[in-house]
Amino acid sequence: MNRIVSLVSCLAAIVLSVALAPGEPIAPKPQSNGSVHWSYIAPIRPAAPAVKDRAWVKNPIDAFVLARLEKEGLKPAAQAAPEVLCRRVYLDLVGLPPTPAQVDAYVKDTSGDAYEKLVDSLLASPHYGERWARVWLDLARYADTNGYEKDNRRSMWKWRDWVIKSLNDDKPFTQFTIEQIAGDLLPNATVDQKIATGFHRNTMINEEGGVDQMEDRWKRQVDRVATTSQVWLGSTMQCAQCHNHKYDPFTMKDFYSMLAFWESSDEPALSVMDETHNTQRLATETEIAKLEKTLTLDTPGLAAEQEKWEKGLSVGVEWKPLEIDRFSSGEGTKLTKLRDGSLLASGKTPQRDTYTVTAKTDLTGITGFRLELLTDPSLPGNGPGRSVSGNLVLGEFKVSVARGSAKEWPVRWRRATADFSQESWPVSAAIDGKTSTGWGISPEISKDHAAVFETAGAIVAGPETTLTFTLEQAGYAQHTIGRFRLSLTTSPKPADAFAAPANIQPILAVASELRTDDQKNELAEYFRTIAPSLAATRTQIDRLKASMKKLPGVTTLVLSEKPGIDRAKTDMRIRGSYLQHGETVLANTPASLPPLPAGEKIDRLALARWLVSDANPLAARVAVNRYWETLFGRGIVETTEDFGTQGERPTHPPLLDWLACEFMHPTQVAGPNVQPWSMKAIHRTMVLSATYRQSSRVSPELEEKDPYNRLFARGPRFRLEAEAIRDNSLAIAGLLSEKMYGPSVMPYQPDGVWDVPYSGDRWVLSAGEDRYRRGIYTFWRRSAPYPTFTSFDAPSREGCTIRRTRTDTPMQALSVMNDPAFVETSKALARRMLTEASASDEKSRATCGFRLCVARQPRPAELEQLVALYSRSLEDYRKDQAAAAEMAKGVNPPAGVDPAEVAAWAVVANVLMNLDETVTKG
Repeated sequence: MNRIVSLVSCLAAIVLSVALAPGEPIAPKPQSNGSVHWSYIAPIRPAAPAVKDRAWVKNPIDAFVLARLEKEGLKPAAQAAPEVLCRRVYLDLVGLPPTPAQVDAYVKDTSGDAYEKLVDSLLASPHYGERWARVWLDLARYADTNGYEKDNRRSMWKWRDWVIKSLNDDKPFTQFTIEQIAGDLLPNATVDQKIATGFHRNTMINEEGGVDQMEDRWKRQVDRVATTSQVWLGSTMQCAQCHNHKYDPFTMKDFYSMLAFWESSDEPALSVMDETHNTQRLATETEIAKLEKTLTLDTPGLAAEQEKWEKGLSVGVEWKPLEIDRFSSGEGTKLTKLRDGSLLASGKTPQRDTYTVTAKTDLTGITGFRLELLTDPSLPGNGPGRSVSGNLVLGEFKVSVARGSAKEWPVRWRRATADFSQESWPVSAAIDGKTSTGWGISPEISKDHAAVFETAGAIVAGPETTLTFTLEQAGYAQHTIGRFRLSLTTSPKPADAFAAPANIQPILAVASELRTDDQKNELAEYFRTIAPSLAATRTQIDRLKASMKKLPGVTTLVLSEKPGIDRAKTDMRIRGSYLQHGETVLANTPASLPPLPAGEKIDRLALARWLVSDANPLAARVAVNRYWETLFGRGIVETTEDFGTQGERPTHPPLLDWLACEFMHPTQVAGPNVQPWSMKAIHRTMVLSATYRQSSRVSPELEEKDPYNRLFARGPRFRLEAEAIRDNSLAIAGLLSEKMYGPSVMPYQPDGVWDVPYSGDRWVLSAGEDRYRRGIYTFWRRSAPYPTFTSFDAPSREGCTIRRTRTDTPMQALSVMNDPAFVETSKALARRMLTEASASDEKSRATCGFRLCVARQPRPAELEQLVALYSRSLEDYRKDQAAAAEMAKGVNPPAGVDPAEVAAWAVVANVLMNLDETVTKG
């Protein structure tokens, strides 16, 4: 009911916001008593309450739970049977079932700390990270594709591997957070810390044709605010994108101040290598460093060579603007002549274009032409190009000359130079006769640039001379020129204008005897990069660098910070519309929460540290509540995603605060030498409690008073998560691969799931053990998630999922019974029953299969039903040998077992796999 009321209120707020004047906020609604909401007050560790049944209490968790039960006149349930508890804690801590041998070893251990030893061994297992990473991947909206339309693949599995390793290493939640929000900003950031920033690269990316890429980037920033606030603050801050939050103390300004933290971020792909190739890379880098050191040595010969080079330069070039006569676009682009003589393009941006400009001149002895690329506010990213990034590609720069009535002739070029050229897109490509190549300027966009084209010989012009300029732009889609200006010169060697970088040219203009020591050193350092005598060394360095690029590696999406930004800012958007700009705000945290520490640089790193600081009242509470929900099936605050006024109040407020404080500052309850914010330690504390160890059996009294187990008067019992159901099935069957890390895999999936428009991508069944790996490694396509997972309520991961729903549908039972992947595991279980049972009789084999599935021994009535099922199935298959052979295919049974027996045990195995107890944590 609360959700319906909240939805109606939100819709009403949107309607009201449209009626308000632009920028007019909706005031947040205060609580009726004017007090501060409980979740915004920093937790203080409460003392464990006194209880009557002190013998039941194993740690403070139990005191808080029992105090509430005694208040309600209830008693906790008895401890679960050893086999049940063993299976429960295995599934919770490593996501896999125990083997019968592991269960027996635990049951036979009569020492007082047997359960504690079991818990510690599971926390030390490498499978711990795989199990708990599953929860985090939902929060991070992890997927292997971009989403939208084609839903192209992306490489993000390195980030997923980082999460698993971090959890196994018990990286403190503080560091776990900081590296994901701002690992690239840490001093001397490691490759792993940069990979960690992939958390916020898991957003969807819209690659559809015609999409405004700047707006799509802004949508990713909006998603980052919403995800950060839900994951660390338990708050629905996205409500404040359009108006002040109706219920919680977050304003529109708070929302956009948070968004600004990411406005100074770039979104590159980081290349990562394996250990072998990384060793090769380090060796090559060492060799390159030695060679580069030789380039720094001063020698008399090098000084003489530099002096000769300087004397041959001509850097004083006088440029004369052209008087433009006519101009046009081959694709209908509108060109407008501005006061400074430049031409500005507007209108629809074509895929490619050719600009033609004619001008009159009476100069003679023309030696070169200059093309200036100029920025303009009307262009994407300020230009000077018209692509979404502001880049451009000039395919060919051509000039022809006509004097009077004489025939027009083309100008031939000696060379072309520019103040900057994009890697692989040099300015020389603009005069190579091929429009498929050209001159580009990325990443130096949003800046003015210039190129000089020097003629092969002086042009003898004179009166009535017409120059026709042709700027062909066909090298890259929509990378056309946005604003440009043309001029010419009669100075000798005009291309020398860019014979040296812009910072070197002023030094060359100073007489050598008048240069400062700094100027001399800077010039000498530059000359070493072009000195002919050092060409062989430079070539060797280039060769080594090229060999490094050929080393195999993978890319992963990361965040990086744009240089030179002291404090990021952004424009608020009126009513949340990207096109309606409002007040400019600086990066900051919500005003209703404790502020950032004074004196710190305000960037993503400051935000990350603030999120997990003791001053933040929410992060620890939200985290421990999420852990509690994962273990107990229901959070202490049931609305795990919303700790605001519209969320549920905690059922046990003191317990929640104690857990939060224990997480931040562990006591001896967690064990000796436990580090603050240890995820393993808080999980250990929870599963060692008597509350966790209770039987899940429901008494009639509890059924009446607490049907949903909000008081935790019994142990947790609920269906396994989607991935765990498949992992459980593979483990029971003996098929599960323990291979960890690496690219996502493709287990069996029905044909046709990936038959989506606009994409020819196909699901290709992985070979060998890869098809039997854990669900966390399964390829995740947003537009078509793995169907078995979606049947069991896995999300598409288009956005952050804080808690999955748990449904109970016929489709789920049908999936486990009939999905070919589960039929395969049933056959494999049948083989285990035939080969691993203690004896070859029906009861022994049925018992073996039962224990593999649910850990405990079957009751006599259960065993009787299984044997009866086997007998009926065997009789049926004896009558239909063809069906028996088909069912037994691939089982490879022991000698002497006929296909009908194999098929009958496969039926029994299929039933065991589909038991409620098999797919449930009890």
